[in-house]
Amino acid sequence: LLVSSTVGKDKIIFATKEDHETPSSAELVADDPDDPYEEQGLILPNGDINWNCPCLGGMASGPCGEQFKSAFSCFHYSTEEIKGSDCVDQFRAMQECMQKYPDLYPQEDENDEKSSKDLESASMEASAAKEEEESS
Repeated sequence: LLVSSTVGKDKIIFATKEDHETPSSAELVADDPDDPYEEQGLILPNGDINWNCPCLGGMASGPCGEQFKSAFSCFHYSTEEIKGSDCVDQFRAMQECMQKYPDLYPQEDENDEKSSKDLESASMEASAAKEEEESS
């Protein structure tokens, strides 16, 4: 016996022990990756990047969309030991583009900018170390 009541916008359902002992009759329907209305995450079932994912906040479109896609793709598919260390040029191009549109891409404050620079320099150091390693 299921008992339900509505409180405001919430519907409260009380289930008895007997309700839980009965096997579910729910049927699972396989996700259709071609369903345009199906909510997809950042990575599609085939491993591709879902550029329409709301989680990207529209970064894939706009005046720096191509630079963002290039940098994000490079990072996503990077097989380097330090993931993305081979993508410094793409991220720099994206950052330079975004600096041209401060209204669309607000710059970070001093503290965040420092950490961004630290990340970039760490990535550059990793690339330099890798080049040294390969040449020796």
